[in-house]
Amino acid sequence: MGESVIGWMLAALVTVCAVAGRLGMALLRARRSYVKALEERGWLLERERESAARTAVDAERARIARELHDIVSHNVSLMVVQAATAREVLSTMPGEAEAALRAVEGAGRDAMTELRHLLGLLAPSPSGDDEPYGAELAPQPSLSRLSPLIDRVAFAGLPVEVRISGEPRPLPAGIDVTAYRIVQESLTNALKHGDGVKAEVTIRYADRYLRLEVLNTGPSVLTGRADPPPRRPRPPQDGPGRGLLGLRERVAVYGGELDARRRLGGGYRVRARIPLDRP
Repeated sequence: MGESVIGWMLAALVTVCAVAGRLGMALLRARRSYVKALEERGWLLERERESAARTAVDAERARIARELHDIVSHNVSLMVVQAATAREVLSTMPGEAEAALRAVEGAGRDAMTELRHLLGLLAPSPSGDDEPYGAELAPQPSLSRLSPLIDRVAFAGLPVEVRISGEPRPLPAGIDVTAYRIVQESLTNALKHGDGVKAEVTIRYADRYLRLEVLNTGPSVLTGRADPPPRRPRPPQDGPGRGLLGLRERVAVYGGELDARRRLGGGYRVRARIPLDRP
């Protein structure tokens, strides 16, 4: 009787040991799986961080490219037109030639000011503060500073009529810059069409949206008339729709819409709607 009890206890002990061993192996496998999962998760997180960093860099490069395009394209276009005008009237109307050359100088100074501002935003502050180096060099483009742009374009030979509806009010900085660039790029493109072109700019301040429309006259697509031969060289073209593509990207950032197309009655139309209450 005693031997059978001892045998039963030994068998039970062996069984317990076997179960404990299996549990130990299972726990060890579970721990290894857990450690492996953590390693894989860390690797995935690192990949996600790298991907997010690349996306951020690409987005910043695109933003800088848009800013550079808008600054250079507009001011160089004005400089080309005014320099051509000065060359044509240099011998017959020296006063007009001097005014045109002053406009060239002014466009060059404006371009340098905006470029210094842009580069100042990219450079770190020497003191290590959050404020970018050179950020105080010039105010950002804004609809409140639209008059000098209109004056420069009009002096270059493109008459512009501006209409504002609604109550003008301060806008978020990014939207304000985007709206200014839409008007600037649209007028710059209109300036490239040659002589005899006029433009209209309409700005509507609604409760929830900012609406912009820039129209310019030109040959009708119904009659198929060609552009009239310009009396002066046109500003250089910068590729098929690069400026408009940049405008669409700017507007899309704020959940807005931009439509640009030829008008049946002649010329071109650019319309944009940007929400103002988007979080």
